[in-house]
Amino acid sequence: MESAVQLIELGAIILGLGLLGAVSVRFSISPIPLYLIAGLAFGAGGILPLTTSEDFVSIGAEVGVILLLFTLGLEYTADELVATLRTSAPVGLTDLVLNAAPGAIAALLLGWGPVAAVAMAGITYVTSSGITAKVIGDLGWLGNREIPAVLSVLVFEDLAMAAYLPILTALLAGAGLLGGAAALAIAAATITAILYVALRHGSLVERFVASPSEEVLLLKVLGLTLLVAGVAQQLKVSAAVGAFLVGIALSGTLAHTAQKLLTPLRDLFAAVFFVFFGLHTDPGDLPPVLGVAALLAAIGILTKAATGWYTARRAGVAPTGRLRAGAALVPRGEFNIVIAGLAVTAGTNPRLGPLAAAYVLILAVAGPVLARTTEPLAARLRARRTAHRAPQTDDDVPVATSRTTADGGRVTDSAADAPETA
Repeated sequence: MESAVQLIELGAIILGLGLLGAVSVRFSISPIPLYLIAGLAFGAGGILPLTTSEDFVSIGAEVGVILLLFTLGLEYTADELVATLRTSAPVGLTDLVLNAAPGAIAALLLGWGPVAAVAMAGITYVTSSGITAKVIGDLGWLGNREIPAVLSVLVFEDLAMAAYLPILTALLAGAGLLGGAAALAIAAATITAILYVALRHGSLVERFVASPSEEVLLLKVLGLTLLVAGVAQQLKVSAAVGAFLVGIALSGTLAHTAQKLLTPLRDLFAAVFFVFFGLHTDPGDLPPVLGVAALLAAIGILTKAATGWYTARRAGVAPTGRLRAGAALVPRGEFNIVIAGLAVTAGTNPRLGPLAAAYVLILAVAGPVLARTTEPLAARLRARRTAHRAPQTDDDVPVATSRTTADGGRVTDSAADAPETA
């Protein structure tokens, strides 16, 4: 009887996601806010809480984040990753200072203490890689010139989380600096090992998973990705980082085929992830902390917009692309909730959990909406600049440029999105 109820709930969840997706397509909006609201409606404190399918939804949510980051990793080679990390350190540190400071300051002003301040710093710092990846895919931005810069920020943040989470866990457990240093050393060794295999032995990984059968290839790639992600998480490193690096290790035709096979699974489990987040947020706990959450969210939008503008400008991207980069970095999600969960479980402060949930919910909804509005906003800005600019001669008219997208196609950039010169 219980299995029948599980099937009914799972069927209702998946069918409901399909209907919400259809609504989003009909009105040309991102489905992510709809998925989050659905999770709120059917989670703890909602109108009709789910009773038997929670375990499946929980695992499905983890798989969704892993597949989102794996498919992002397929877009780039190991050499490109290393080059990006070398050049993104100034941007990554700027992002860290701008976005971690508001959370830490808020916790100290609220009198929650230094450990809660460290937790809140992580909550306001890190962008949701899962939501950002979904937004980029939904809006067709993968081939845009600013996306490598955005991904460099995401990778830097994920690697920063690999160092931050062990330290936070040690602080919450009262282990002190020695315990935090040991946990950090394990995380660094794990990342180094995965990166070494991806950089030096990527061809061996490709030969291991390659197969003329698409069925066998799907099973090998999916199994390897989940295995590495699980080992990384067991060693206190982000599972998302492990999955991203597996994607980096694959390239060429094999990467293209793997992406085609895994895209439907990625879309399914990514939708489950967003529902899962909503399921674990009690709507009744949100109103008392909405004021502080809204203020932090407003600051977070500005600081992430500044980060995106700065990193895209360093890459020579025009203002339109800088706006897109800033909007893509606004959402918060999976890591933020993980951090809040660790802090609440350790008994840091009972208000920290609802505050984090309200903050993430605001930005998880605002991020995709802001991303959708960047193009019209950029068009108005261009029109305003053109209206105040002197008439151009034929020699002054910018020439459109073309570029190669991640899948090998060609895209023509308008003059507004062409690379800037020094």
